[in-house]
Amino acid sequence: MKVKYIDKRHWRRLLNREYKEVVLDTNHFQGLVGLVTMVQVKEPLQVNVVGREITVADNGYKWMQILPEKKPYSITVMYDKQNKPVQYYFDVNLRNITQLGNARTLDLCLDVLVIPKSGEYELVDEDDLERMLKEKKISKAQFHKAYVTAHEIMFKLETDFKGIEKKIRYCFHEIMNAK
Repeated sequence: MKVKYIDKRHWRRLLNREYKEVVLDTNHFQGLVGLVTMVQVKEPLQVNVVGREITVADNGYKWMQILPEKKPYSITVMYDKQNKPVQYYFDVNLRNITQLGNARTLDLCLDVLVIPKSGEYELVDEDDLERMLKEKKISKAQFHKAYVTAHEIMFKLETDFKGIEKKIRYCFHEIMNAK
């Protein structure tokens, strides 16, 4: 299991970054939202998502990390220089630790990648989850729970994609206006 700090403090690709976070407890969202602004990166990062090459990290890009309270997943929303979302990245987690200044996730390595606007998605990194089970880093129950969570995310994408995007826009508005 990987521990991932949402401020990207250990990410070597980032040469210079700005970071802020806010805890929200409203009717719209309960949890922690962090925003990494990539001032300078070593080199841009391109990834393949649902058969498309997408730049997800470059100078001026932003990554908003959404850690819902008491949910076994987190969302990273990747924005280009014009603050347009280029990818939604759902991490299936054992848990989210929403400690201000030290927020992190216990990542189970199973992910759902989503194209904004279209809602097309794919389940990835199943081999990493299998390896963690074989190496006894997770239990069978945690393995199965990861798949249940991933399928719940995919079901929500199928049935309420507009609602997910609305929540993402709300979180982005709140973090952009946070001091």
